[in-house]
Amino acid sequence: MKKLILLIFPIFFLIFLLSQTALNSLAQTDQCSTDPHSWPPPQIQYCLDQFNKALDLSVNATRPLESQLNSLQTQIKGIKGRVATIEIELVIKKQNIDKGYKELAKQKETLGKTIANYYIKSYLNSPFVLFLSSPSAINIIQNLAFQKALADQDREKIVNFAILLKSLEDQQKSLESEQVQLTSLKASLDSQSAKLDKIVSGARAYQASLSSQIAQLSSIQQQVLGQRLSELGIPLYASMAGGCASDIGKSPGFGGGYGFFTYGVPNRVGLNQFGAWGRAKAGQDSDTILRAYYNFDSIIDANQSIQITVQGYGTYSLEEYVKRIYEVPDSWTDNNSAALKAQAVAVRSYVLAYTNNGQNSICATDQCQVFKPDPKGGNWDQAVRDTAGKVMVQGGSPIKAWFSSTHGGYIHSSGDIGWSGTSWTKNAQDTNGSVASFADLNNNAYDKSSPWFYCDWGSRSSYNGTAWLTNDEVADIVNVLLLVQADSSTKEHLYQVDRSNPAGTDTWDAGRVKTELQNRGIIPFDTVSSISVSPDFGNGRVNSVSVSGNKSASFGGSDFKSYFNLRAPAKIQIVGPLYNIERN
Repeated sequence: MKKLILLIFPIFFLIFLLSQTALNSLAQTDQCSTDPHSWPPPQIQYCLDQFNKALDLSVNATRPLESQLNSLQTQIKGIKGRVATIEIELVIKKQNIDKGYKELAKQKETLGKTIANYYIKSYLNSPFVLFLSSPSAINIIQNLAFQKALADQDREKIVNFAILLKSLEDQQKSLESEQVQLTSLKASLDSQSAKLDKIVSGARAYQASLSSQIAQLSSIQQQVLGQRLSELGIPLYASMAGGCASDIGKSPGFGGGYGFFTYGVPNRVGLNQFGAWGRAKAGQDSDTILRAYYNFDSIIDANQSIQITVQGYGTYSLEEYVKRIYEVPDSWTDNNSAALKAQAVAVRSYVLAYTNNGQNSICATDQCQVFKPDPKGGNWDQAVRDTAGKVMVQGGSPIKAWFSSTHGGYIHSSGDIGWSGTSWTKNAQDTNGSVASFADLNNNAYDKSSPWFYCDWGSRSSYNGTAWLTNDEVADIVNVLLLVQADSSTKEHLYQVDRSNPAGTDTWDAGRVKTELQNRGIIPFDTVSSISVSPDFGNGRVNSVSVSGNKSASFGGSDFKSYFNLRAPAKIQIVGPLYNIERN
């Protein structure tokens, strides 16, 4: 605990120039420096009080560092472990006390007889009675010795019973006292944990950003983001060409720049086509693959005579329609074409759900499913015939089995990406093994072989056609985030400078953004020495982005992505929730 206080002191307390009294109070925590599991309840309460002071002060800090908060959290966890141990000890004590009282209850049945016998024997053992009843002096002495021994045994039983009863009563009082103390301790611990949770949840983007959250994107900004995303030509299905070419190892002609790399393509819902192929190569069959990507009750045989109307192409039977879908490469024949079979079942399920079993029409583009008038043939045709009529159903109805080319190692539900929530889509890691780092993700993701698995999207004619950004460009994007955070009314002036302003006003360049920050008493970034992300590898998204240079700042991962995409030049964009930042 002493080390913890030494860490907290320069970060939290010097920032606010606390009084010497407060500092002295917090310095008196040497007794909290030991392992919390060795603390008795009174010491736990004392140390919790010390934590309370530190937490109350840190809540008011504007830029707490996560390392200090994690240290506090570790101490709280240690205390919780000791409290849990105390609870177990109290349960054992209560069981022992209850057992003791049960044994006393049994002894009590004979206690009355023992007491009566004792007093009777005490009377009969009196010298006067023995003198009258004994024929000789020797008999008197023998009877006295014998009767005294019997009386002593009865007396010992009575005394032992009384001692045991007193001991149990003392233990019961102690137990009741400890239970009251523990109840108070747990209430205090809950309070401390609540405060700590509040700090930790805010610390991901630092408390500097909590006081002035970035305003919601305007409708114009949302339209711009949608338009810019559509301009990238992102591959929505695995057979599609084009998309991104990674700039790792490609020089832009300058050093010290930054590249923003996204995992996967935007629509990470349902079947991951490259992921399905990776699973097939790992030995999974088509049913296992489908279960990995969808929630459904069963796979049933649909009516193959259902007619599907394709916009611009006419009407086909269900199976003839599926044979004309061009979504995945015909070469994916691993493990008896498991990936092709899974795709065929997904295609059939999707079209039946989309058209309400043929009552409505369906488009022929990647906005629905890629349809061509000629059958694809080959291995795809065989996969369609092997799964003829098979569809996934939930509640008796086919599920709308969305899919996309590359998920980037994660499966998201429809609600996660802004669509309506559905019960058949799921949220999960799409990896063969756990993920605790980007290296793990790169090694374990089932779709890691996709050319779009890890890409910096967009490019420009300058800088060797790459998407690398200069130090000045990154500093400008960060300054834009600072400005909109401080004053949301400025947001329509903060679009990319190499295009006309979509809001019909003037776009502020990097110099103007700096001036506007200075006018509001905010120091702008002149240079960026490092920029890093704090990822959530459990859910596949960036929680926060931390920037250092001539100053430091931190932003929410989603906010950073949005304003990066609004400000970055040309078509350079971050296209998904999980991204990483590289240096060249």
